Amino acid sequence: MLSRDELREQLVQTRIAGDVATSRENNLDHYSSLANGDAYYALGLTFDQPWSYRDILALMAKSAGVVADPSHRWGQDTIDPELTIDAIDAMAERIAAVLARPGARVLFATGHPTGLLAVHLPLAALCVAKGARLLTPGEGWTYAGSGFGRPRRIRYLQDVAMLDDKGALVHTHDADPMRHMLDELDGDLPDLVIADHGWAGAAGEAGVPTVAFADCNDPGLFVGEAEGKIDVVVPLDDNVLPRYYAPLTDRLVTRVSQALPV
Repeated sequence: MLSRDELREQLVQTRIAGDVATSRENNLDHYSSLANGDAYYALGLTFDQPWSYRDILALMAKSAGVVADPSHRWGQDTIDPELTIDAIDAMAERIAAVLARPGARVLFATGHPTGLLAVHLPLAALCVAKGARLLTPGEGWTYAGSGFGRPRRIRYLQDVAMLDDKGALVHTHDADPMRHMLDELDGDLPDLVIADHGWAGAAGEAGVPTVAFADCNDPGLFVGEAEGKIDVVVPLDDNVLPRYYAPLTDRLVTRVSQALPV
């Protein structure tokens, strides 16, 4: 496992954190859309209080490390690598607390099969090795998702849920698949959901303990964390080359293992 300083440097070099690829314009557009009530950016969550554009920007500066200055409207935006590492460690503690229970039931899902799947797969394998049962509800369920109305289907790869579109694993923000999966469980909900995008938002909205990964242009999950519906959100660029996530994943897996009772 890399030291904290080494990991921080690697996160910045690969642009998982630091100066990220997501533009300032894109971030602010999403913050404004969420503040204006666009459900797409809420990622399956509802909120207990009104969140203004300025409120969301301030939260994202605190939780993800984007530039706090509202007059900075174009160009580069950032994720603070220190916040990423802190959140990884907090996520590890939360996962370990669940895995310490005999027969823990865990559900994995990702809307980023070309990126974050590289994090989910080793973590899912660890959960199985530590005695957890990975749930796979809804496999094969098909619906008309946000991909231009084409049918999309829940598919699992090593017990991690994703969507496929005629055999291709696809990026999605949709919350409907997770809603269906939880409905199929008929009240016998997981002990923990580990997810991102609408998969995480829908789980948190349903009251399921949830930890999540989110980019700085996905403010809904950070607002959900601020309101207590999501336990931990790790800020990171969610679509860099999969191999770049290896050191971060190694820290997460190692920290979970270290936190478990011998």
